[in-house]
Amino acid sequence: MECPHLGSSVCIAPDSAKFPQGSPSSWCCSVCRSNKSPWVCLTCSSVHCGRYVNGHAKKHYEDAQIPMTNHKKTEKQEKVQHTVCMDCSSYSTYCYRCDDFVVNDTKLGLVQKVREHLQNLENSAFTSDRHRKRKLLENSSLNSKLLKVNGSTTALCATGLRNLGNTCFMNAILQSLSNIQQFCCYFKELPAVELRNGKTAGRRTYHTRSQGDNNVSLVEEFRKTLCALWQGSQTAFSPESLFYVVWKIMPNFRGYQQQDAHEFMRYLLDHLHLELQGGFNGVSRSVILQENSSLTASSKCCINGASTVVTAIFGGILQNEVNCLICRKTNLKFDPLRYLSLDIPSQFRNKRTKNQENGPMCTLRDCLRSFTDLEELDETELYMCHKCKKKQKSTKKFWIQKLPKVLCLHLKRFHWTAYLRNKVDTYVEFPLRGLDMKCYLLEPENSGPESCLYDLAAVVVHHGSGVGSGHYTAYAAHEGRWFHFNDSTVTLTDEETVVKAKAYILFYVERQAKSGSDKL
Repeated sequence: MECPHLGSSVCIAPDSAKFPQGSPSSWCCSVCRSNKSPWVCLTCSSVHCGRYVNGHAKKHYEDAQIPMTNHKKTEKQEKVQHTVCMDCSSYSTYCYRCDDFVVNDTKLGLVQKVREHLQNLENSAFTSDRHRKRKLLENSSLNSKLLKVNGSTTALCATGLRNLGNTCFMNAILQSLSNIQQFCCYFKELPAVELRNGKTAGRRTYHTRSQGDNNVSLVEEFRKTLCALWQGSQTAFSPESLFYVVWKIMPNFRGYQQQDAHEFMRYLLDHLHLELQGGFNGVSRSVILQENSSLTASSKCCINGASTVVTAIFGGILQNEVNCLICRKTNLKFDPLRYLSLDIPSQFRNKRTKNQENGPMCTLRDCLRSFTDLEELDETELYMCHKCKKKQKSTKKFWIQKLPKVLCLHLKRFHWTAYLRNKVDTYVEFPLRGLDMKCYLLEPENSGPESCLYDLAAVVVHHGSGVGSGHYTAYAAHEGRWFHFNDSTVTLTDEETVVKAKAYILFYVERQAKSGSDKL
């Protein structure tokens, strides 16, 4: 957004000596000394942590406003407001008075000059430190063994995604999908896109903002992003090229407003599926899919044409059964299942924390049961019965005819009221292992003992009060360890922390080997 407060808030010199020493992305909060999510005030150059750490950057702004509200404003107080700060990792600018990210600059271009100075400080610190780290990792075999034993080798490989301006919704989905191994590996093994004819045949395609829609490939940019994650070559990767392609082919996500992570995931998978149905360097993607031994024909659930890795991994079949209450005629409809959107039952909506004692705990089983229970349709949803030849009262019930390899469960946390879209902040208990889906199958007797068990792979969490605001983060399991992905910051976490999260989207992977874990 265009911020009107930059002129009175951006007061520091771009090369101010007041900046701390070292890499800006690792600067510490002046209050709590945390180096997670550092933000620098563009009025006084003080560094504080972001609102999703301890919130000292926001408190710094609020404290600066106290004399302005309690006393008569002086000319100096009007000029110095401490309202604008810059993320030291992504270099995005935020105004607390506007409560939004800022895209404009001062007349003298001070914001961009500060941004460039921070980038130079970051690059300088990275260059001087890179050789020392590489030598330590390559030559110290003893330390390398200790890292492997303690599991820290995996932590070194984790890569965050830079926030390009309210793109946390995209980052959370990308990190979740990158930890679904079968899905991720398929894209990483694809060859790079090349120009197919003319003088430039055989050369790598590089996308620029001047190119047309026909010259962008979502699959290619998605592949590049997945390849950049978990390589350990950098602490954070900027998905600018992918976001540019998203802008090109998904107009709903243009701009820097906060978006719904579930809606983005739907659009992303749909467009990947459509593009994969086409050719890839002259070879059909369906041929590539058939050559992958891990994706057998029986695992494919086609949606809109030829099967792709999207339908092979996320595809299932849902049976919609409608019964007319007058003539008892049953109508069956089979729909493709890419994800299940589950209501949180109304009786649980006041229970907001795991330890809250008033009333029973809402579980994932309650949400699944609410989805599959027999439901009588109300007067506004009368069913057109072909036997009665008019709209009649009826009942509806969902059955799962075929389960997918990866079960995506979306908890409906946002509901429209007369004027607003409110958030249901209820805590929903979910299992890390052994989610048993057998009782929701149409023909459970035809399923093996292990084919209906699922283990959690990733969780997307929405922090905040509304769909158009707040922040998205993700938890995901990688090689037996859980990580918390908060844009460019990746931290090792534990199962206790994961199960306390207020899940928005859950990704469960079909269990392959028998385990002694308890079922849900």
